[in-house]
Amino acid sequence: MELITTHTAADFDTLGAMIAAKKLYPKAEVAFSGSLEDTLRVAVEKIALPLEIKDASDIDLSKVTRLILVDINRPERIGRFGELIGRKDVEVHIYDHHPQIKGSTIKADLNVHEDYGSTTTLLTLILKEKNIALTSEEATLLMAAIYEDTGSLSFPSTRKEDFEAASLLLEAGADLSLVSELITKPLSTSEVFALESLIRSERLYTIGGINVVIAKISLEGYKGDVSTLAQRMMEMEHIDALVLLAETPDRVHLVIRSSAGSLNAGALARELGGGGHLHAASATLKALTLIEADEEVLQALKKVITPKVTASDIMSSPAITTLKGKTIESALELMRRYNINALAVTSKKKPIGVITRQVVDKALHHGLKGELVSELMNPGRLIVKRSTSTDEVRDIVMTHGQRILSVIDDKSGDLAGIITRTDLLKLLREGLREKETTSDIMRQSKRKKKIASFMKEKLPSWTLNLLKDIGETADSLGFEAYAVGGFVRDILLMLEDTSGGAGKMDRKDLDIDIVIEGDAVRFARCFAKKNSLHVKSHLRFKSSTIKFPNGFKLDVATARLEYYDHPGALPNVAHSSLKLDLYRRDFTINTLAMALNPNEFAEVIDFFGARDDIKRRKIRILHNLSFVEDPIRALRAIRFSERFGFDISPHTLKLIKNSIRLNLLRKSSGPRILDELKNIMNEDSFEAIIVRLGKLGILQLINPNITVKASTRRLLRDAKDTLAWYRLSSLNDKSEAWLTLFLALTDTLTDNDDLLSTVKRLGLSGKRRLQVIRLRRDGLRALNKLEGLSVASKAATIKSKVYTLLKGLPTELTLYLMAKTTDKRVKGYISTHMTKLKSLCPLLTGTDLKSMGIKESPVMGKTLAALLKGRL
Repeated sequence: MELITTHTAADFDTLGAMIAAKKLYPKAEVAFSGSLEDTLRVAVEKIALPLEIKDASDIDLSKVTRLILVDINRPERIGRFGELIGRKDVEVHIYDHHPQIKGSTIKADLNVHEDYGSTTTLLTLILKEKNIALTSEEATLLMAAIYEDTGSLSFPSTRKEDFEAASLLLEAGADLSLVSELITKPLSTSEVFALESLIRSERLYTIGGINVVIAKISLEGYKGDVSTLAQRMMEMEHIDALVLLAETPDRVHLVIRSSAGSLNAGALARELGGGGHLHAASATLKALTLIEADEEVLQALKKVITPKVTASDIMSSPAITTLKGKTIESALELMRRYNINALAVTSKKKPIGVITRQVVDKALHHGLKGELVSELMNPGRLIVKRSTSTDEVRDIVMTHGQRILSVIDDKSGDLAGIITRTDLLKLLREGLREKETTSDIMRQSKRKKKIASFMKEKLPSWTLNLLKDIGETADSLGFEAYAVGGFVRDILLMLEDTSGGAGKMDRKDLDIDIVIEGDAVRFARCFAKKNSLHVKSHLRFKSSTIKFPNGFKLDVATARLEYYDHPGALPNVAHSSLKLDLYRRDFTINTLAMALNPNEFAEVIDFFGARDDIKRRKIRILHNLSFVEDPIRALRAIRFSERFGFDISPHTLKLIKNSIRLNLLRKSSGPRILDELKNIMNEDSFEAIIVRLGKLGILQLINPNITVKASTRRLLRDAKDTLAWYRLSSLNDKSEAWLTLFLALTDTLTDNDDLLSTVKRLGLSGKRRLQVIRLRRDGLRALNKLEGLSVASKAATIKSKVYTLLKGLPTELTLYLMAKTTDKRVKGYISTHMTKLKSLCPLLTGTDLKSMGIKESPVMGKTLAALLKGRL
């Protein structure tokens, strides 16, 4: 049996080529190897095809003796028919217009390849040579194939042969009006929304001198053809090269288009495991998030694009250097003469290190002016070649924060020049802010004004002035300052609130985190000194906390990248750029930054599609190992989901469930789990969060006996209500509300020893807090006795009995008991105790009794107790 087939995700060119191939091999069966692209699927449903096309599953592979492949030359893209490749009893014929890649292309008995705009063109010309006629219906479908693959003969990939083939098909009766109807599809509502989302997400990168737009979308709820969206974007925005990333729950699909020929779309796709030709290609990345796929694409782009600008183009030459045998004093003289702050150190024309002004100044302060430069330099350091692309230089700067880079000759290894700190800062900035399209700039300008005016309306004036002061201070030091995370997220959430109900942000909402590109410790000390504030620095984490007289605290950190030694470990910290700093965060909605320097004040920076996820109300993880590195993020995902009313994306939820299956939470630090539980207990949606944690099995990882039954839900609600009553009764003392809720949460741990072991696992600290837990058994016994008090008990004695049972119990435990009982009478007893009885004491004191002649003895204690009982 002969079989004609093509690649999965068939388009019009594959259909046209299959029809033409059937004319060459009239006895062959025809089958698609996979699904159809949307435009083709709709067309196939509309018209009657001039041949029968079978499902792949209907083909008996054991009977195939000849495999005819059209529009494809790679085995991994033909579905189950890939099993036929390499079989000695199967002859393979290929007709294709895609590039032939050595080692990747199928070895064929007949391989017909031409670099035309479509494979259908190739086969149409063969049919002409063989004088094989076409019906008008066949000619129309072949014309549609050529038109779609060449953009109606307008794409740069179009060849004169495509025009010749189109002319032949027109002579054969091709109906151009039907062709237009088949390949033109009006935008659906979902496509309009999808395009809007893509346009919002697009970023323009300049790599090796080539401009490439990367746009991202999640396909949740969108059933359309992604390649159609890519083509629409190319037409609407006049993009030279586009990489469209479309996320599904377990993979990311890539559609690559290049109209100018500057980017080889096929080469990029092959680097990412896909395929295609010069101007159109596709690939699939499995088990990656949208953010991780974005990074993979950027790395692949750097590999396939030959850089037009290299280190040689931006370096300063000849370099100002010092020899390793020179003294510190001579190095200072060179720095002063040329007004520079760093020198490359050389030996026999080869760079061996870097000496900075800071090191030189300290050495002189300690009387070391005669020391050799080689003794105090930073040895080795970072060296690049003349041919190193500026993209690689930028990456080195972003990762290592180097002051200067030595550039060496590719052949000799001799020092050829220096890339100075000024050059580095410029490159770093370009790496941080991907270049924007004209529409981006217009949108950003409007958004900046909108957010600035919104902040003026919603933020307390002292907060706005503080942010401006931070930006001005950073600017004066040559640093970049950004507000990051939840503060920026909440501003955009309020901005999205079209109801107009959101009022001013108050102090409890103002948890402001600042990231400094530079030295955060130096910035914090300078800012604190300028404003007469107290500052505490944490050198290990390269961060500081600035304390204000009104109790407000400002956390300031150096832009950094965290890495984890093992799952659940505390993070290690390394220097990084803003983008990498934000990449270490938990969810996309928390990756926003707002520039604070004067020239860019209120400009929102969004590397990872956070604005789109806020608009679409989604909680989305940044990378697949996020819950492995920090399993506590699973709790946080549920907390944010309930707080904001956001959905957790299917892929993120899948990763949460996987971390639960792997039992990773057990490896996390107990105190960190407890801190997150405290955060959960502070949420208005506390009960809903706990219910979801229970359903997912996360609570059971803390203790298998913690279950969320109907009685638990009732207790959680009553505990919240009891605490609200306590606050409204103006009875607040130094008690901790979360402890009452914790007792409610762990109510199903009926064994006190089980509860105590759980508390120990969570690292509960503080003598008083531990006392609250230890006394739970006594509290439950007291509650049991309260519930057993007879309704007929004398009113005169009931209060003293209540007091006796509850005295000595901490407030948190007493409130838990009040929530736990379902007996309204007992609730009343505890309420009376909390509001009246608890603070009562005898009107007479021990001093009074002594003045009455009663000596200090057990009698005095019994007398005071009797007086209190009488008063009660």
